[in-house]
Amino acid sequence: MYCPYCRHPDSRVIDSRTAEDGAAIRRRRSCSECGRRFTTQETVILMVAKRSGATEPFNRDKIVRGVRRACQGRPVSEDQLAILAQRVEDAIRSRGLGEVPSHEVGLAILGPLRDLDEVAYLRFASVYRGFESLTDFEEEIRALRAQHLQAARAAAEEAGEALGQPDGDGRSDRSSHDDMAASWPPAS
Repeated sequence: MYCPYCRHPDSRVIDSRTAEDGAAIRRRRSCSECGRRFTTQETVILMVAKRSGATEPFNRDKIVRGVRRACQGRPVSEDQLAILAQRVEDAIRSRGLGEVPSHEVGLAILGPLRDLDEVAYLRFASVYRGFESLTDFEEEIRALRAQHLQAARAAAEEAGEALGQPDGDGRSDRSSHDDMAASWPPAS
């Protein structure tokens, strides 16, 4: 490792620690020539296998560029795009593979993009999944609506439980408490 100060090719490792939840190693080094200290970080290069059979290093900026086109004219900031790209990279790296097919990168983009902006999601999905007709769009919109309905029902159930709304037997959690309070103190 070359010293960034004097360019001497030899340095000594003083300390090593894992970083980024084990995805990288940070090393504290000392130059044997000038004595100055510096830090290096080593990461495993994630490779993406393209359809053509070629491989290339994973590039987060490429994700941002592709998603930015889908988000054109939408209220999505650069920070949100950077966070989305980080989420995609984290999801892919969590699989523990050194090489992933480009198709899996595209699939990893769809979920976070759907959460970020549904119109941008439809644009990206239409190109990525090769929508060929209005029916393809209608089916995807139907699936989005079903997810909204399911989320709304889950939220309503959760809110009902929190408010002591009736549960399965028609009685609220609160009513059994009220029955006990009404019968207190016990008759002697």
